[in-house]
Amino acid sequence: MSNVSNIERKSRTVTFIILSLGLVAFLFPVFWMIGTSLKTPPETMYPLQLLPAKPMWGNFPEALGMINFFNSLANTLVITVCCVIGQIISCSLVGFGFAKFRFPGRDWLFVAMLATMMLPGQVTMIPVFILFRNMGLVDSLGALIVPSFFGGAFFVYMFRQFFSAVPEEVLEAARVDGASSWGIYWKIMLPMSWPVMMVVMIYTFIGAWNDYMGPLIYLNSKANFTLAQALAGFTGQEGNVNINLQMAAAFVTMLPCLILFFAAQRYFFDSEFSAAVKG
Repeated sequence: MSNVSNIERKSRTVTFIILSLGLVAFLFPVFWMIGTSLKTPPETMYPLQLLPAKPMWGNFPEALGMINFFNSLANTLVITVCCVIGQIISCSLVGFGFAKFRFPGRDWLFVAMLATMMLPGQVTMIPVFILFRNMGLVDSLGALIVPSFFGGAFFVYMFRQFFSAVPEEVLEAARVDGASSWGIYWKIMLPMSWPVMMVVMIYTFIGAWNDYMGPLIYLNSKANFTLAQALAGFTGQEGNVNINLQMAAAFVTMLPCLILFFAAQRYFFDSEFSAAVKG
């Protein structure tokens, strides 16, 4: 028994060391970003140093003023919140339909939907742009919001797997009590799927918040710029990049994603979510 306990102790020690090294490797870029954001311009040059001699807290308001932060933040918030709502509503509705309704070709349609995940975004980029241009959505936030209300194959799959695990007796009891299909979805199925909704919300929030390609394609006016666009165009008055100010703006931009991840990280590993995906 002592040999077994020694082996387990050594195994835990090795695991702890490996995880600690991994944690340092992943957090080092964040610490470097924070340290650089507090430096003066000369301190960002060689020789490199991790921390500034004197923290320059004034870098943050200066950086945010250079990228028109609050206007870009408002645009990003509108896009992100609408995308989260659109994905949850559309994907849960389609997932409910695939899970609990019987109609000809249902399985083939489900397979065809899953097959769309194998298409790279570059394949549909030009046709979608032409479609939105004809609809008059170019240079408007609607071009980035509308697609979320048509669902995503992976999120539909998650909802479908969760709803398939709900016993039919629950739906039959609701129908006996006079509930319609819409009532069953809205009052029973959707509230039950909160683990899946949380994961969809997290992934959609991070994806929409950090999206750069979509705004780059559809948004032309600076009044409609998102934070990703404003950050990408961050330059000094003479065209040179101020690394310290750029890192300050980048840290403030990524802060909401960090807060959201640490606040909701348990949903990534929640056993209920695992059961939802496995069905």
